[in-house]
Amino acid sequence: MTHSNAAPLRVAVAGLGFGEKVHLPALRANGATEPVALWHPRRERVQQAASAGALPGFTDFGALLAEPGIEAVVIATPPAPRFALAKAALNAGKHLLLEKPVGVSAEQVEELQRLAIRHGLQVAVNFEYRAVPVFQQLAALLAAGVIGDPWLVKLDWLMSSRADASRPWNWYAQRSEGGGVLGALGTHAFDMLHWLIGPTRELQGALSTAITARPLPDGSGRQAAVDAEDIALLQLGLDAGLAAGNKRLVPAQVSLAAVARQGRGCWLEFYGSEGTLVLGSDNQSDYVHGFHLWRAGRGEALQPVAVDPALAFARTWADGRIAPVARLHRWWAESVRTGRPMVPGLCEGFRSQLCCDLAITAADTGLRQSLAVG
Repeated sequence: MTHSNAAPLRVAVAGLGFGEKVHLPALRANGATEPVALWHPRRERVQQAASAGALPGFTDFGALLAEPGIEAVVIATPPAPRFALAKAALNAGKHLLLEKPVGVSAEQVEELQRLAIRHGLQVAVNFEYRAVPVFQQLAALLAAGVIGDPWLVKLDWLMSSRADASRPWNWYAQRSEGGGVLGALGTHAFDMLHWLIGPTRELQGALSTAITARPLPDGSGRQAAVDAEDIALLQLGLDAGLAAGNKRLVPAQVSLAAVARQGRGCWLEFYGSEGTLVLGSDNQSDYVHGFHLWRAGRGEALQPVAVDPALAFARTWADGRIAPVARLHRWWAESVRTGRPMVPGLCEGFRSQLCCDLAITAADTGLRQSLAVG
C-alpha cells in the first residue's frame, strides 16, 4: 500500500502543552494523519482540551492504549514520564512520535529501540529542523560539496527564554527531570550537526547555571534550587566521512544559552576548503520563522541564497513550528504505511541523547569524552 491511497494514520496526543499548541493542528493539517484522542493525567485539563478539539479525552493511559481505533501516539509530555509512557505504548502495539529529549538517558532510548524492533513499530523523534525548508537547502548545499572539505563548524544558540529570574521553578529547573538547556536546545543542536556534517566522535565542554534559584509556582514566595544548566559551552569532533585515510575530525564549537538577554538567536556557520555557508535567525519569539541562508566561495563576500521553491511549505502559520512538525508527521505516516525506517527516529534520538549525557560527564570530570557510535 502506498501513502497516496492509504487511510490517514489515526493518532492520539499525550501531553497538552506543545501537544495541543503544535501537534494537534499539525496532525490535522498534513492529510496523512488524523487526531482521534487526547490524554492528560489531570481530568480538568483533558476535559478542557477535548471539548475545544471535539475529541475524546482520557486520564487513564492504559484505557487510551486499549482503544483499537488508535494506531499511533504522539508523546509530548515533559521528559521524565516520557520513557514509561513510550514503553507502555510500544508494548500495546502503537507506533510513536516522541518529543525530545526522548528520555533522561541514552540507556532509556536504547531500551525503546529494542522494543520498537521487537514489535515491528515505527518511532519518530521530533527533530523538526530537518523539515524546515532553509535547513533542507543548507543540507543539500553541504551534500553537494559547495564548501569543499569542512574545516570548522560554529553553532551559537543564545536565547533569553529563561533570563527572567522570576519565571517559576518547574521540571525544566531539574536535571533529573530532563530539564536544562541541553535537553531544550542541545538535543536539536547535536542532531543538526550529525545530519549536516556527521556523527560526534569526541566531546568536551563546560556547563553553568546562571540562575540558581526560582520561585515556587504556589505563590508562597519561597525559592527552590535550580540544578539544571542554562548555559553550555561545548567542543565537538565530528566525523565528516572525509576521503579514505584522512582521520581528521571536523572541530565544532557549540554555545548554548537560555539566559542570554538580547541573545543573537540561532546561527550556524560552516567554513571549508572552498567556501562558507551561514544560516541564522535573530527571531527570539519564533524558533522557525526568520532563518536566512548565505553562501560565499573563495575570495567572495557572503551572498543570500534563495530557498528552492520545491521545499517551501504550502501554508504559513502564525506559529512557525506547526508547518515543519506537520511535514515530519507526514514522513512518519509514510514510514508506518510503507514499513520504511523512520528518519529522524530512535537512532538519531539515541545519538543526540548520548551527546547530552556525555556533555554532563565531560563537564563534571573535566575530561574529553569519546564516542564509538556508528
